[in-house]
Amino acid sequence: MTSYKAFVAKPNVLSLLIKSLLLVPGLLLSQQAIAAPDRSPFSLTVARTSTATADVGANGANELQRDAWKTSFSASMPLNRQWSIGANVGYDNLDYDWRINQATQLRSAEQDWSTVHQYSAGLSLTYRLDKHWMFLVAPQLKYAYADTASSSNAQSYGVVASSMYRFDSGNMLGFGVAYLNDISEVRTVPYIAVRWQINDKLVLANPFQAGFSGPAGLELSYQYRPDIDFGIGSSKRTERFLVADDDQTIEIDEWVGFVRAGWKATDSLSLNAYAGYYFGGEMELSDPKVTEDIEDQAAFGLVFKLAF
Repeated sequence: MTSYKAFVAKPNVLSLLIKSLLLVPGLLLSQQAIAAPDRSPFSLTVARTSTATADVGANGANELQRDAWKTSFSASMPLNRQWSIGANVGYDNLDYDWRINQATQLRSAEQDWSTVHQYSAGLSLTYRLDKHWMFLVAPQLKYAYADTASSSNAQSYGVVASSMYRFDSGNMLGFGVAYLNDISEVRTVPYIAVRWQINDKLVLANPFQAGFSGPAGLELSYQYRPDIDFGIGSSKRTERFLVADDDQTIEIDEWVGFVRAGWKATDSLSLNAYAGYYFGGEMELSDPKVTEDIEDQAAFGLVFKLAF
């Protein structure tokens, strides 16, 4: 499947926007840096998520239960009053526990992919024009492949160019364009990022914790105490990975609604617990092109973050 086919397929602007934003976490890291300029330069995040068992395909042809470990390390450093650089690396281990009741083109006992590895690395370069405007360029490299495919064919890369404006109130809006050269697909889409302090307790923003919901979405959070906050939100989750070395990929798209409880144990250590519901899910095989629905299911997650 050649890359140009991405442009002749049926367009889904929201889905493309989310996929591109997921590839460039440097934007959200820079947004955090503006909101909290004195934050620690290094952070380590470990996330664990699990879903209930869900039917995949018509008439419950097969069943799937998913677990994931996601880890990431990020660093940021100012070069002077205007320029700063950042870097991030990550590794995700995704476990797909199948129960095959009926062989389909999308999944059969002969094509036994059950574990997916995802490696990512990125850089960001930020320029602060004045107290209001910030500009950012953030390239990212990613490898995502199942245990039935080779990592050498699983490369995708992208870059985002963005501008963010901070109002005198401290609220922020960001606009940019993301380019993504994914496995067998090429996309270029605009996007919006936001962090809006409604009052001293309520904030509307893109979720920063990528372990459960992903950063592309909206979350309304409530600061109950200095060390405890709660959130409710929704986002679109996307996973795309190689399952065979001839550019054969699986793509999973689904929505998630979630509630979150966060505890800041110390200035450096935080823990967030998630409960949510995945809905509107689809699993698509690229070649031959086959799409099957994923049954709605409950999900839970824990995200541990250490800043230093």
